[in-house]
Amino acid sequence: MALTLHFSSTFCNLKHTRSAKTLDDFSGMVCFARIKPSCRLRAKGLMQEDRLGHERNSSFKDGRNENWEKLHQLTDTRRENDAGVPVFVMLPLDTVSSGGILNKPRAMDASLMALKSAGVEGVMVDAWWGLVEKDGPLKYNWEGYAELVKMVQKHGLKLQVVMSFHQCGGNVGDSCSIPLPPWVLEEISKNPDLVYTDRSGQRNPEYISLGCDSLPVLRGRTPIQVYSDYMRSFCDRFKDYLGEVIVEIQVGMGPCGELRYPSYPESNGTWKFPGIGEFQCYDKYMRASLKASLEAIGKEDWGRNGPHDSGHYNQFPEETGFFRRDGTWSTEFGQFFLEWYSGMLLEHGNRILATAKGIFQGTGAKLSGKVAGIHWHYKTRSHAAELTAGYYNTRHRDGYLPIARMMGKHGVVLNFTCMEMRDGEQPNDANCSPEGLVRQVKMATKTAGTELAGENALERYDQGAYKQVLATTISDSGNGLAAFTYLRMNKQLFEEENWRQMVEFVKNMSKGGRTTRLPESDSSRTNLYVGFIKENNVDKSKGTFVKKSLSTSR
Repeated sequence: MALTLHFSSTFCNLKHTRSAKTLDDFSGMVCFARIKPSCRLRAKGLMQEDRLGHERNSSFKDGRNENWEKLHQLTDTRRENDAGVPVFVMLPLDTVSSGGILNKPRAMDASLMALKSAGVEGVMVDAWWGLVEKDGPLKYNWEGYAELVKMVQKHGLKLQVVMSFHQCGGNVGDSCSIPLPPWVLEEISKNPDLVYTDRSGQRNPEYISLGCDSLPVLRGRTPIQVYSDYMRSFCDRFKDYLGEVIVEIQVGMGPCGELRYPSYPESNGTWKFPGIGEFQCYDKYMRASLKASLEAIGKEDWGRNGPHDSGHYNQFPEETGFFRRDGTWSTEFGQFFLEWYSGMLLEHGNRILATAKGIFQGTGAKLSGKVAGIHWHYKTRSHAAELTAGYYNTRHRDGYLPIARMMGKHGVVLNFTCMEMRDGEQPNDANCSPEGLVRQVKMATKTAGTELAGENALERYDQGAYKQVLATTISDSGNGLAAFTYLRMNKQLFEEENWRQMVEFVKNMSKGGRTTRLPESDSSRTNLYVGFIKENNVDKSKGTFVKKSLSTSR
């Protein structure tokens, strides 16, 4: 028997799409079909598996050591084989609708069943500040997420939840628009300096400027207090699931949830790869901090602003006075500025993670923080694109070790992107080295004693990308991966060949990166085929399809 469900475009994250799609823009069907008799999806077998899963979970809960449960660590994510690396899958950005309810619950239910059958450890979801605290300060709506948590638990999966204090929209892969809460945008309209600003005065509404972290600019609360109240509300609402179902809280610390400045915004064509980006330190709060820092060392004559010769978003390093081979970045002023700029970002992360640690410590849920994989111009001396993002990493300075140490101090996992990329895939003129960057971060986390997790930066379904992740996993240099989160669940993932590649990848990761090929037919039923087909192309002789449409149900 095959189960068919109509699938809306909201579960389709179209690459480089900047505008939100409506539910009716695309339609398709997920087909859990048999390829060979030994691959059948038997209803009886699923019921038995579900019942056994619940029995195992109940047994585990009853026998769990109480002291272990209170430890601040990621629980239950590794397989019995300690060498295995658990794989999570990111859910669609609009998993919870603008109205605060779970989008397409039946389609989600079927997708989670497929992921479980493939051996996936769990899923990741963004808990958007712009949705949850939409109705006003301290007015939280977690209902859509509560429904998802119960559904994830039902399937025996784990959940990573991102505290997403940034807007959705304007970056690679953003297929919908979720701005900051309306009451926050109202405050920004009154005081535009609440958001990051570049040298030309262009404002970026993705995230509140770290320059006002400790100032009561959000209706009497500081941004750090607002983030703290939000996380505490989440902790209170889901305390019964933390450590058991919700195993990780990823704390958003900047645009895209990453600890960085919004130095390369794609919205409105501002930045295009592989531009160097621009420094984001020109709101009045950041300028006041820079001024005070200059006065503290008696260098007021250096001015009150950032570098004047750092170029524009889409330039190359050698086209600027600051980033060229022996440019201003290597002078006394350049070193001072970069120390201040990166130090402000580091302190921002430290403040938020210290707050999160105070809230979630003892719940059994692990904390993580995300760092961007900015690999372009990595082979140059100045590493310009990393510098504008706030990572003071150059040919002669390790910019990731301080970040790793800061996170390690709080027991936070460092989650790093671009794990799937290879140097040979990149354009020569961009001086990219994602492989070199990943090696550096692995060594930094190893030196700092900080756990490392990874994810892919772009949507990839090919064997080459999976092999690169596996190679990173088994590499002897630097830290191994504590977990890997795959970006992202959408209709392309469930297409026949893509799905086979994914199942094989998950199986290899569970073996610690050792490569094995799945047979054409896998009697363990992990080789479940999930395909998307058009209704008028269904060959009804190959299976009986459930006629009830799931696309219109809630």
